[in-house]
Amino acid sequence: MKRENELGDFLRARRDAVTPAAAGLPDDGERRVPGLRRDEVALLAGVSTDYYTRLEQGRERRPSEQALRAIARALRLNEAAAGHLFRLAMPKLATETEAVTEVGRDLRLLMENVRDLPAFVVGPAQDVLAANPVAEALYSGFARFDNLLRMIFLDPFAREFYVDWDRAAEVAVGNLRASSARFPGDLRVEAVLGSLSARSPAFASLWARYEVRPRTHEDKRFRHPGVGLLHLHFEALAATSAPGQHLSVYTAAPGSPTEDALVLLRRLAATSVNTEIIDSTGNESTHR
Repeated sequence: MKRENELGDFLRARRDAVTPAAAGLPDDGERRVPGLRRDEVALLAGVSTDYYTRLEQGRERRPSEQALRAIARALRLNEAAAGHLFRLAMPKLATETEAVTEVGRDLRLLMENVRDLPAFVVGPAQDVLAANPVAEALYSGFARFDNLLRMIFLDPFAREFYVDWDRAAEVAVGNLRASSARFPGDLRVEAVLGSLSARSPAFASLWARYEVRPRTHEDKRFRHPGVGLLHLHFEALAATSAPGQHLSVYTAAPGSPTEDALVLLRRLAATSVNTEIIDSTGNESTHR
């Protein structure tokens, strides 16, 4: 999915997302672009319009760090998006890290020891690499609990499960954009990107915005078919020993209805585990 001038695509998408009002500029009425013009970005960044135009068109091959930082400020880029700008504009300075796809023993043990909360390990392409029983029970309404992006964009159940599907979709795409920047050329990331771009117009539209937002924590709301409405807090803990992997954990506020709902979810998880054991052994007295 590499484009010939990905830097230009990124810059155009990001300046389209910044309104003159947000940048502190007067709106002069009719505009041919939805956001900032090239000359306005150049003005805000303190560079010449010609210089910025050449950069966006891929004709400026040696941009300075000072100019890139100024352009990042002008486009109101967050830290992750600014880092992506530097990786695109100065690829020789970017250090490529190879993603790890196997879940190590220690990380898996840590996940399994989070017994009362949904916990699972995801890779850079948002593949679910490992999950504890409570996490499997949380996502049990989906046809497969295998890749968060595929589930959000291609499984019809997602529209029922996510209370704010639009927000969930935006966050997931921004997170994939961050992963694709950190692991350029990763075959699995490219495969997921290619499949979703071809099969989901909603994904393709969000991907074209070039939002770079790694997902580290947020509050989420789900409608679970077995336990009802859930208000959960999400934390993604980076596994430093396995580049690209995160341990994702959901928690509930103490004393909240969701905390009570998690008790029910754990019962569903236990029932599911026991059923699997019975199915595999044929012995109805087998319990975990």
